[in-house]
Amino acid sequence: MAENDNLTSRRKKDHIKISLTDEANYKIKTNGFDKYEFEHYAITEVEYNKIDLSTKFFSHKINYPFIISCMTGGTKEAENINKKLAIVASELNIPIGVGSLRQALENSKQHSSYKIIRKNAKDIPILGNVGAAQIVKLKNPVDSIKFLMKLVDANAFVIHVNPLQELLQPEGEPHFKGLLKSIKKLTREIKIPFIVKEVGAGISKKTAERLLEAGIMGIDVAGSGGTSWAAIELLRANKNDEMFFREWGLPTSFCVRKTAELKKRKRFLLIASGGISNGIEIAKSIALGADMAASAKTVLQKLFEENVDGVIKLLYQWFDDLKKIMYLTGCSNISELQKQKLIRKEELY
Repeated sequence: MAENDNLTSRRKKDHIKISLTDEANYKIKTNGFDKYEFEHYAITEVEYNKIDLSTKFFSHKINYPFIISCMTGGTKEAENINKKLAIVASELNIPIGVGSLRQALENSKQHSSYKIIRKNAKDIPILGNVGAAQIVKLKNPVDSIKFLMKLVDANAFVIHVNPLQELLQPEGEPHFKGLLKSIKKLTREIKIPFIVKEVGAGISKKTAERLLEAGIMGIDVAGSGGTSWAAIELLRANKNDEMFFREWGLPTSFCVRKTAELKKRKRFLLIASGGISNGIEIAKSIALGADMAASAKTVLQKLFEENVDGVIKLLYQWFDDLKKIMYLTGCSNISELQKQKLIRKEELY
């Protein structure tokens, strides 16, 4: 068990270190938001100071349509990171995700690195998180997830699906057989919203439909165009020549646009992540049908560069840009922005 703990901690440290570099980015593929423009509304009558950016994260009212995405845990470095990110989330009244709780199931040594979030964010929604590969291995997934929920005082729970990462990771476990069956059991027996999130390769409309049928209440598309976890694992394994797989995945904008079509038949929370790095992309995500956006890498980089105050300042700038866009498109709240139609750039020229 101690050996597994050391391996997991070492892997998490590698992930943090590499993910902060440009080498972890997609080299060719973008998240696709650069292909769209807003339709300017020259006779806007929206009162700028009355624009409402608040929205709902399931039953929780939050101030902005944004989540600090699941990042890390299980190391001393992660505990410090999570403490600071929790302070940011609490200040802004937005949800925050916990890094993978796999290690918390293996032993209690680093439980404090996860518990630290609730200690510093008393009233905001916290998202628990564990991988699909772990879900299918658990002898009693219901009891295990309940334990993890209690550990972090979770308001929702993320199951991250990462077949590409597991396939390329030196210690990977690309074994997902029985996943949908396990998900159905969890959503049936545990009364908490479950979200399924990719880690950078995207969730298609077909995939989302199957997940919603299994009882999932939230889809975080986590598409390509930002961090390539395939690239991270290939770098860890010293394999830098498999360009095809490091560029694998569906762009975030495509995933949002197609998955949003399912809202005509079923109500669910749609989260856009995957290369979200400014308020303009948050606005475009919502106009394509997302309820909110999420980001990890850009937030983490700013935390390392300028600490808590720097992250808060950055996110306020994003939300200010979002507000400006809403004014210029005639939208007074998030619901109205969701009804906007973006213009494909080729239509303009």
